[in-house]
Amino acid sequence: MTRKHTIRLGKYRLPLPGSSIVRMFIGLILILGGCLGFLPVLGFWMVPLGLMVLSIDLPIVRRGRRRIEVWWGNRRKAQAVKRAAKARKEK
Repeated sequence: MTRKHTIRLGKYRLPLPGSSIVRMFIGLILILGGCLGFLPVLGFWMVPLGLMVLSIDLPIVRRGRRRIEVWWGNRRKAQAVKRAAKARKEK
């Protein structure tokens, strides 16, 4: 049985096809469409989404995505600590 692949964007999950060839095709189409972001409908938002789709099948892209996730998580924690310290200071 094929494993269900999804992309998580915040609280939303987007299902993806089970075939790796189809997923890679979708990822490449999204990246190429993102390169034409100056045109109407197409946008630069398609490049990161295409990279997320490709990260399921390509280890190099997966490592880059994971580094960004860790960096983003650490950044959010640091901001939360700063906000908490500021709130305690104001009391």
